[in-house]
Amino acid sequence: MKQYLNWSIFYAFAGLAAGVFYREFTKINQFTNISTLGKVHGHLLLLGMVMFLIVALFSTKFDLEQAKHFSLFMILYNGGLILSAIMMIIRGILQVKAIALSAMANGMISGIAGLGHMAMGIGLLIFLFILRKLASDQ
Repeated sequence: MKQYLNWSIFYAFAGLAAGVFYREFTKINQFTNISTLGKVHGHLLLLGMVMFLIVALFSTKFDLEQAKHFSLFMILYNGGLILSAIMMIIRGILQVKAIALSAMANGMISGIAGLGHMAMGIGLLIFLFILRKLASDQ
């Protein structure tokens, strides 16, 4: 359980830092429009901090670590969330700075962010199937 609480704390700090960065970076650059940068804060708090609080709660009822694919969930979900957040930050900085990209570079950023979201989604499904199996075994 402590490991999941540590992940939750990590994502809480990352989410709060992303919020402060968004506020200060846009203020310094006198940017008032909507950007992807403003969504990183919520992604990290909800998909990171809250998700791992939920995992911690389920770990008190079930022995999650013994589940066959639990380590795969941890790798895919964390890797996907971190990759998605990094690409969202890059996209947001480019938007605030009004840096135009080629179609290929723009597509690469979107594609890499999409891979992160897909990894996170697959990880989430794995976690849900693990919970269903553990619940049916009781």
